[in-house]
Amino acid sequence: MASLSRLRSLSFFLAMVAVVVGRATARGYYAPVFRATPWKQAYATFYGDETASETMGGACGYGNLFSSGYGTDTAALSTVLFNNGYGCGQCFQIRCVNSQWCYKGSPIATVTATNLCPPNWSQDSNNGGWCNPPRTHFDMAKPAFMKIAQWKGGIVPVMFRRVTCVRKGGIRFSFQGNGYWLLVYVMNVGGGGDVANMWVKGTKTGWISMSHNWGASYQAFATLGGQALSFKLTSYTSHETIIAYNVAPANWQVGMTYSASVNFH
Repeated sequence: MASLSRLRSLSFFLAMVAVVVGRATARGYYAPVFRATPWKQAYATFYGDETASETMGGACGYGNLFSSGYGTDTAALSTVLFNNGYGCGQCFQIRCVNSQWCYKGSPIATVTATNLCPPNWSQDSNNGGWCNPPRTHFDMAKPAFMKIAQWKGGIVPVMFRRVTCVRKGGIRFSFQGNGYWLLVYVMNVGGGGDVANMWVKGTKTGWISMSHNWGASYQAFATLGGQALSFKLTSYTSHETIIAYNVAPANWQVGMTYSASVNFH
């Protein structure tokens, strides 16, 4: 009888664990966690000066990188890494190797992808056309480059790997567009740092699929004025999906940025 009682207790316990885990997963508490990738070879250059003023804006659409939280630890990616904008927001560790210009100990710089380093077909891929496909290349903000090598080196061989993006606070949504077209720039994304798919929901609508515009922006052709807006996002890397409810109030306006209370891990 004691054994039967223990068996029943164990079965009940396992059933409760399954319920709790199921609920937690549904609510996003036990979401997939992005993990660092193996180290790979590439090359790195820099653009701009020590103020990183020339790195502001960029193809990802983050605007002022200080106000959007990225600062000067950023890089423009070659076409292969940029991946039509799906590489925006991804985080990389980079260290200089096998060059006289590398700092002793091969220190690591952690950067966020905020821009595209476009191809330069007028120059050879091994002599100036550093970002020509299929090259894997980082054009770093000068302050970030100077963490791994002397700037006089110009171009240095590096090792790099994708790492988890650690962000403070929730995902941010910057609004552009008009009453019939909503364009949203997605910033401060944690985990893999990237977004594959996005949906918007007004208080009077169901979930509306948003199309990828360019960089880190998504758009919906819908009349959403006067409605509080929620967003659903899927990570490009981890395929994790989270929902940010009531991010923007009913009186939202274009030109404003709204913050969610959730983020990827």
